[in-house]
Amino acid sequence: MPFDPVYIVGTERSGSNLLRLVLNAHSRIAVPHPLHLLRFFAPMEAAYGDLSVEANFARLVDDVLWLKRVHIHPWEVPIDRDRLLAEACPRDAMGIKGALYDQVRTAEGKVRWGCKSTFMVHYSERALARDPGARFVLLIRDPRDVAASSRRSVFSTFHPWLTARLWREQQALGLDLADRLGPAAVHVLRYEDLLADPAGRIEALCTFLEEPFEEAMLRFHETEDARTSARLSESWQNTARPVLGQNAGKYRQDLSRDEIALVEAEAGRLMDRLGYPRDVREADLPSPSALDLLRFRARDLGWRLQVEARSLRRDRNHWRRWARNASMRYLSLRNRILPPGA
Repeated sequence: MPFDPVYIVGTERSGSNLLRLVLNAHSRIAVPHPLHLLRFFAPMEAAYGDLSVEANFARLVDDVLWLKRVHIHPWEVPIDRDRLLAEACPRDAMGIKGALYDQVRTAEGKVRWGCKSTFMVHYSERALARDPGARFVLLIRDPRDVAASSRRSVFSTFHPWLTARLWREQQALGLDLADRLGPAAVHVLRYEDLLADPAGRIEALCTFLEEPFEEAMLRFHETEDARTSARLSESWQNTARPVLGQNAGKYRQDLSRDEIALVEAEAGRLMDRLGYPRDVREADLPSPSALDLLRFRARDLGWRLQVEARSLRRDRNHWRRWARNASMRYLSLRNRILPPGA
């Protein structure tokens, strides 16, 4: 059986938390809640200087461990800093990520790890450089439902047009990866198909991963991991429930006709390729002006403030999320002001 890592890639609010818990329920696969390590550290990695210099690399390792300490979904597994310094290969953020996950899977008595950071669709080449046999699960969901879900979540963009633009970009990257690597390395999974036939789709996923199907994967919602997620954030409340078969097509109640048209104007061609029928005729699709885009961003900020206010009242990890974001901004600023050796 293979031991190569598994990456869930695509766009947030597409069922990736559900799929993480499904895979984590397997006896051989460890999929902790993601630190989004590459998302945070890849843009400022160069600021650490030459990472072959031990002091520079140690500084990066220490900052990654800081991210782990303030993570919005606390990791129970203790991480050995000396092991990270010794085992990270290559000597960069990707190498640290692999060594970090190796410690998690070892602590959990598993032989393979998975990563649910959907943003890894932007860093697939780095993942393959470290692990040429890595497998990718490209998770796809109707962008209109993604937009409807994103507007209620603290972890996403809020305006449907902005969400549709992000969806188009990330799904295009994922499909390009699938075209280049083929079905042996990239498994395309539609969220709607997973809802309609959980057992069949999970069995097919196990076949792709060359792992035996386990009934426990269908009972993911009974795990302590799932219950913890549901308690931490309103955005994750469905993780403690079985697969919600009716959780598709809800955008028709949650988005206005104009908002649906905006999503289809931005993502329609990719929707056609992926088999999502449009609701709006091509001739009726809008062409937003520069002024419209400014209005969209202003409305996005307004929705963000509303969702943040609700999160302050309802989410147990609200302050951890703020602490994480503040920590990453501090590290970015510090690395610009105080270069290595300063």
